Amino acid sequence: MALYAAAAAVLDGVESRRGSLKGLVYASSFQNVKQLYALVCETQRYSAVLDAVIARAGLLRAEKKLRPHTARVHRGVSRNEDLLEVESKPGPAAQVPRFVRVNTLKTCPDDAIDYFKRQGFSYQGRASSPEDFRALKGKHFLLDPLLPELLVFPAQMDLHEHPLYHAGHLILQDKASCLPPLLLAPPPGSHVIDACAAPGNKTSHLAALLKNQGKIFAFDLDARRLASMATLLARAGVSCCEVAEKDFLAVSPSDPCYARVQYILLDPSCSGSGMLSRQLEEPGAGPPSKERLHALAAFQRRALCHALTFPSLQRLVYSTCSLCQEENEDVVREALQRSMGAFRLAPVLPSWPHRGLATFPGAEHCLRASPETTLTGGFFIAVIERAEVPR
Repeated sequence: MALYAAAAAVLDGVESRRGSLKGLVYASSFQNVKQLYALVCETQRYSAVLDAVIARAGLLRAEKKLRPHTARVHRGVSRNEDLLEVESKPGPAAQVPRFVRVNTLKTCPDDAIDYFKRQGFSYQGRASSPEDFRALKGKHFLLDPLLPELLVFPAQMDLHEHPLYHAGHLILQDKASCLPPLLLAPPPGSHVIDACAAPGNKTSHLAALLKNQGKIFAFDLDARRLASMATLLARAGVSCCEVAEKDFLAVSPSDPCYARVQYILLDPSCSGSGMLSRQLEEPGAGPPSKERLHALAAFQRRALCHALTFPSLQRLVYSTCSLCQEENEDVVREALQRSMGAFRLAPVLPSWPHRGLATFPGAEHCLRASPETTLTGGFFIAVIERAEVPR
């Protein structure tokens, strides 16, 4: 019951605008943050359907002491799919499939696929295109056509209690969120900075790409998120990461500790306007205020310009889960201009269907993602490489 009470409290806080969904979850006293976050997100995903079910059943009239949000989190059916029979087709955000990254530090895709098959799942092979995801239902699953370690399940599939997830063999991570580490592509033995690292999914992906060989310097200012990140990394078998509660802007590029850093992943704080949880909890919500965007973009520019001053840097990925030009193309354009030609955008994934906004020459090398165009969360990615070898 404590889980349901905590979830109801978070939902009430979101509705009364006392904070964001993720912020309220982390501020809750409930110990299992991931379990709470999963329940709240699932409840928000089907809020309209749940409200219809509750109204038709007359539940709030029959149970006078029952709070609306508590009624929502106590599901009266065995499967989320059953709820859809009483409501119309969900919007784009609710149709994004469940992406599951196989943690290659602990297992391999073939073994994970075999495990699911033994559990009665039906493996449909490698998808020919993301359009194949739309046909997924029940216990069917696919292998992503782009990422060889990414499994794709129907949108309603909840794997938070799966034994492979608890063992660290699986990471529940949206496809768009997997792209920054993939495109940074540090080879084993590299030294890498993850500048704004929590909650750690991308950090664990970097460690898998490095095969735990080399060094990841992971920074974040949020102590609570870092504690959750340390748990995630330990469960994932990451041994090459040094986590520090520190502002990346305070990290000195001249420090000998970072003399060998050639790769930086910068995923700074942003408006989160592309996050699936935000699209589900506030459908139809407008863009962030101009004041907030201005403040966020100023920090993002400082962080990106700071990252480009590391002397041995060869490749950097800048990413956000924002849909706003001010936090994306505008930040990249200004940072490149300030670099005075030392860095340039690298062309990546030419077949990716959603490109950067044409706000400056070369912006088409950036990538965008959204539920409508790529069947993923909303995301922006720019791969920046050094145009000349440092002396």
